[in-house]
Amino acid sequence: MRFATLKLALITATIALGVLTWMQFGGPLRANPPLQTSSRDAGDTVQAKIARAMSAGPAEVASSAKIVDTDARGNAVVLREGTNGFTCMPGNPKAIGEPPMRVDAASLQWFADAKAHKPRPTNTVPGITYMLAGATQRSDSDPNDKTSTPIEVGPHWMIMWPFDPKATGLPTTHKATGAYIMWAGSPYAHVHVMGRP
Repeated sequence: MRFATLKLALITATIALGVLTWMQFGGPLRANPPLQTSSRDAGDTVQAKIARAMSAGPAEVASSAKIVDTDARGNAVVLREGTNGFTCMPGNPKAIGEPPMRVDAASLQWFADAKAHKPRPTNTVPGITYMLAGATQRSDSDPNDKTSTPIEVGPHWMIMWPFDPKATGLPTTHKATGAYIMWAGSPYAHVHVMGRP
């Protein structure tokens, strides 16, 4: 078990380092922000939306990340420009599956593809997504589940890339600690890591 945990840690660190290096030297991918329900429904001020969006990831990333919300029609509204290739979104605290999040360009593409119900994500490098303020979701196994009882999820981060549970040795069910493959068996399977990086 320790070897499998060490192997996962090395794989995760290698991928994360590669993504961060790509972002710093290769430039961001171009993608539209994922469409979330407008957080205007929460009655928040712009400052409250920015604070909620920034709560989703590490402070060192938040300071120069772009912050984007959506209007009632689903159009992107930039609340603050950014310079580091990450985009933060305040989400909608009244909606299940729309938490505050911080994503890099590859994750932005991944979420846009999922929202558009594309057969598979089109990002060409792994993406990093932070949801350090926690989240609610419907299912760990079905990306299209809209009816199951909501699951509360604590702070976590994800690697948005098609991981195979058999190759990684990771479980496919929700865990309060450690890592697992969420939505295993679907083209949108990805590594879900509980806790803070």
